[in-house]
Amino acid sequence: MTFVRIGGVPHHVRVTGSGPVCVLSAGLGLGWFDWDPVVPLLAPHRTVVRFDRPGLGLSGHARVAPTLRAEAARISQILDAVLGGAPRATVVGHSLAGFHAEAFARLYPRRTAGLVLVDSSVEERARVIVPRGVRTGGAGVCGALLGAVGVPRAVGPALRRRLAPTPWASLYGSRRVWRASLMEYVTYGDAAAELSRLRRDVPLGAGLPVTVLAAAAGPSERGWVARQRGLASGLGGSLRVLRPCGHLVMRDRPGDVAEAVLGGGHL
Repeated sequence: MTFVRIGGVPHHVRVTGSGPVCVLSAGLGLGWFDWDPVVPLLAPHRTVVRFDRPGLGLSGHARVAPTLRAEAARISQILDAVLGGAPRATVVGHSLAGFHAEAFARLYPRRTAGLVLVDSSVEERARVIVPRGVRTGGAGVCGALLGAVGVPRAVGPALRRRLAPTPWASLYGSRRVWRASLMEYVTYGDAAAELSRLRRDVPLGAGLPVTVLAAAAGPSERGWVARQRGLASGLGGSLRVLRPCGHLVMRDRPGDVAEAVLGGGHL
């Protein structure tokens, strides 16, 4: 376990294994431990870097609301801090962090060996209506009120256990984690819109290996799979549909995630 200070915030980072580098970033409100089933499959072949964004997991309180470019820069700064300017990395993003991973690949092409999107968020017509300041201010007030009446402690750990069993469920009783999760939620549209603009202005590196993993629990997921197919096509990548599989792909199908990482970049 390592803590590195970025932007004045202590970031919890875990580095496991050896070899070419891959960095794993989990979705909205999730933590480093959600990748636990995948790490033993990767560590014999890769240096695996996991981290918690500010406010989540064991990282310190978030000081500002997230932006897409800041999250891409965070990945770069994490790699610098723990690996001293590491060579190119395969960047892996789950759900919301798929936005972050793609932004990193576009903004830091010389540091990107491959891109793996794990049931990534997809927004074909990204837009926001309510001003950002109103949303982030409201999230801050809401988080403070929920914390003051004890909601995180009362229901957070139980809700997290229902999502997926983990010995770290008690973290979700923290006001810090709830506030960070709310901030990620209310700025989701901003991240999607920022990525849409980035796609217009900054192309992916030529020949970059891109793999999109889509989770499908059953026939009702056809629409979601079609959107994931569109994402893969737009990025010039390949699509793998995993059935049956829930949204937490790294827990339901860790072998498929590891295979996608090992097959992308550093060949």
